[in-house]
Amino acid sequence: MRSIKIILFLISATLCAQESIELDLVKTMALNAETLISVDNFGTTYYVNNNVFHKKEGSKIITFSNLQLGSLHTVNTFNPLKINLFYKDFNTVIILDNRLAEIFKIDFNQITPYKNVSHISAGYDNTIWIFNQDLQKLELFDYKTNTSRAQTVPIQSPVLDLKSNYNNCWLLTENYLYNYNYFGSLINKIKNTGFTSFAQTNENIILKKENALFYLKKDSVHFTPIKTGNLLINDFFVTNETLYIYTNKSIQEFKLKTN
Repeated sequence: MRSIKIILFLISATLCAQESIELDLVKTMALNAETLISVDNFGTTYYVNNNVFHKKEGSKIITFSNLQLGSLHTVNTFNPLKINLFYKDFNTVIILDNRLAEIFKIDFNQITPYKNVSHISAGYDNTIWIFNQDLQKLELFDYKTNTSRAQTVPIQSPVLDLKSNYNNCWLLTENYLYNYNYFGSLINKIKNTGFTSFAQTNENIILKKENALFYLKKDSVHFTPIKTGNLLINDFFVTNETLYIYTNKSIQEFKLKTN
């Protein structure tokens, strides 16, 4: 019996062994920015510089800024037709179209009941995911009707990051990485072992811990280190099997070798 247990343990350990994921450098692009937001499949680059949001298509650059709302806290470009800009100090979200024209403004100070929001991310239809600090709940908020279509049970640890697609939402806290569906129901949670931010693509997750990146495959609980060498990671973004890392005034585009 003891021998069988040892064999089963060794098989399990072998199956769970984590090999590093290698990167193939595709190209390097010059960019002078404070924060890289995203790069789409057509090479359109979204970034923030001097509190101004930029959209760069080839040599063409268009911008948006609202100095009256203070610092631009976060930007979500998951839906390029409804880009979400979050001005945390003024508890306000601005929604832009693909020409960076304002199409909607959500002032949570003017909404009853009042919502004190710390994080936002894109939702489906006319919704955005928000984290309500006062209630310590994640809500799927309909900004056309000013109602919450779904909400979670209270979260017990400080929130670090929030990302979503049309079907799911991921909430990174100091204790766990939570995954919810669009009904606000918890799908799973994984212990956070020091991650501070993340990006998602096709429900696969890349997380950052200090100056290292780790890959979490959909429906897995095992984190696989990504070989980035001594590359300084200021910002990063992933789409499909392409990883973008912003460092030293340049974007480095890599192919992820996950297979």
